[in-house]
Amino acid sequence: MATDVPPRTRSRIDAFFGVSDNGSTMKRELMAGTVTFLAMSYVLAVNPAVLGDHGPLGAKGIPTQAVFTATAVAAVFGTVVMGLWAKYPIALAPGMGLNAFFAYTVVLSMGIPWEVALSGTFLSGVIFFILAVTKVREKILDSIPMQMKLAVGAGIGLFVAFLGLKAAGIVRASEATFVTLGDFHKGTTLLALFGLVVTVIFLVRGWHGAVLYGIVLTALLGIVTGLVDLPDGVVEMPKGLDQTFGQAIIHLPDAFTAQMAIVVLTMLFVDFFDASGTLIGVANQAGLLDKDGRLPRASSAFAADSVGTMAGAVIGTSTTTAYVESTAGVTAGGRTGLTAITTAGWFLLAMFCYPIFAIVAGSGEITAPALIVVGILMARSLGDIDWGRLEYSVPAFITIVMMPLTYSIANGLAMGMIFYPIVMAAKGKFKEIHPTMWILMVVFAGYFFFLAE
Repeated sequence: MATDVPPRTRSRIDAFFGVSDNGSTMKRELMAGTVTFLAMSYVLAVNPAVLGDHGPLGAKGIPTQAVFTATAVAAVFGTVVMGLWAKYPIALAPGMGLNAFFAYTVVLSMGIPWEVALSGTFLSGVIFFILAVTKVREKILDSIPMQMKLAVGAGIGLFVAFLGLKAAGIVRASEATFVTLGDFHKGTTLLALFGLVVTVIFLVRGWHGAVLYGIVLTALLGIVTGLVDLPDGVVEMPKGLDQTFGQAIIHLPDAFTAQMAIVVLTMLFVDFFDASGTLIGVANQAGLLDKDGRLPRASSAFAADSVGTMAGAVIGTSTTTAYVESTAGVTAGGRTGLTAITTAGWFLLAMFCYPIFAIVAGSGEITAPALIVVGILMARSLGDIDWGRLEYSVPAFITIVMMPLTYSIANGLAMGMIFYPIVMAAKGKFKEIHPTMWILMVVFAGYFFFLAE
């Protein structure tokens, strides 16, 4: 978009990010970055709750305060790289579906130590980086059918929502029926229901910080009713990284196993398409795609995403990826990397507020509504699947339903990838099956035969 601002009157920041060139202003970029932070800052509470040793993982989890600090540092680093290198108004942080895979599939179900899981995360980031800078990404992206991409996103959404419902006590285990309705007489369950209701109301009303506001109100009600403890303070120096920093590198030799190969492949697959969809979707909303609908500086954007993953793994957290909540900042007028830098600045400040986030991370009933809402948003891709054609709906359904029912994102992904070429071949659509899909079918069949329990 053209600008009437004479070049010599523009600040160096304006010139570097192209603020005026993109029809924006410095004030608007700063405001947009703040809005993006409000929309995604819930990750500082939810990620430690999922990965930390105060949550469902117990002693198998990463030290909770270390996860909080690592989450903030990874968000700052990844978002700054995106802002300075690719110059897009897109923020990065540890992904919700990917942290669930890390915690509940890799660590809990497979029994892989979190240190080795971090090594797998690091390797997936390295491979993603190579694919990004060598342009191979585009070819692989085209080989996976859109219907399967949609199914993976929806399946992860259902899995994440199930985790939230379980943490809230809305559903619980049952010997007779496996799962059943929770106890609605329990105060913590009622608190979680309150959080879900208010978060959904904020979301429907279009509030950009809906999830964060829901967490805050739920925590306040929990404190007032005595269900949640008061924080020990407000400000505290960041700490805990001495327990996690570098573990991904130290345990790298342990990650070169057949079992970890499946883990790395799944991490790579999910991040690959999650990042692709988020980057293109946010850029499209911001009007930054070219006339052919392509993403300018795509290699830089994807490389920035992969660098964030590698750095996050070394620091001590699961896969770092582009956040769809960046659309909140774009809606507020963000158009350049200055928006991302502003978001990173807020994450840097939040790093010093662990006592506040700690009471949230340690209370499943507070973070549960956030997980349920994230699951709802991810499951929206269900509507884009062509359910009227069995060759698409069968593998898509199997992918989606197997994730929550087997308590594993990897199992759902693998099962769907096996069924897709079989169903397509039965339909006589051999030409539509990319050779890569046959390779993946064999790989995942081997996973079930040799590795899956």
